[in-house]
Amino acid sequence: MSEHKPIVLELNEVSLSYHAGGKAFDHGMHHVLKDVSINLYESETLGIIGRNGVGKTTLLRVMAGILAPTKGRVKMEPEKSASLLTLGLGFKPDLSGRDNALLAAMLQGSTQKQAISFLDDIKDFSELGDSFNEPVKNYSAGMRSRLAFTTALMTHVDVLLIDEILSVGDAHFRGKALAAMQGRITGDQTVVFVSHMADQVEKMCNRVIWLEHGKIVAEGDAKEVTSAYTESVARASKAAIEHQA
Repeated sequence: MSEHKPIVLELNEVSLSYHAGGKAFDHGMHHVLKDVSINLYESETLGIIGRNGVGKTTLLRVMAGILAPTKGRVKMEPEKSASLLTLGLGFKPDLSGRDNALLAAMLQGSTQKQAISFLDDIKDFSELGDSFNEPVKNYSAGMRSRLAFTTALMTHVDVLLIDEILSVGDAHFRGKALAAMQGRITGDQTVVFVSHMADQVEKMCNRVIWLEHGKIVAEGDAKEVTSAYTESVARASKAAIEHQA
């Protein structure tokens, strides 16, 4: 069981709110995350599932240290590195794919020599061809996702935080990326995986958290949680259709 492994990342009653206009919010405050507590264990693949706007991306950014919670505590094990894979995050658009990969590898803890040694593998796996030497601002969303995924995969960060990135791009690369991720998962890679695709989450994850309105509504076995989530979405869709009829 993952609970017997060391905790790599811990969130303790984490909340995140910000001021926003509109009567829909609580006295002008939008509560994105509400008292979220999570232990991420070494070598596990944790799935985060939920509908649009429930706080999944915000949760990953808090885990990555990009956003600071307004309440609660986030603790990462010392000397551990994490990389958030989301479309274009951290890329410098005027630099080439090669230069962005080099910078990303170094920011993730590689020396310059190590980062340079990864570049040929990154170019080959990402299938960017000559575009690897072109500015990232000219890339499509799929090209950026391939570069981001491959750079993190090849540079061996301790914790991969994946935000919908495997849902972008052509079917060929998605299949290749999933196979590569599954190879990592059987090893010692620690992953937090956000996706709208319940079947993908069930297949890849050891444990799944269902997030709704910034709160955890279910946590546990991947098949059980994804099944409950899928049934909830189906009921909501049916109710919406009946309401419009």
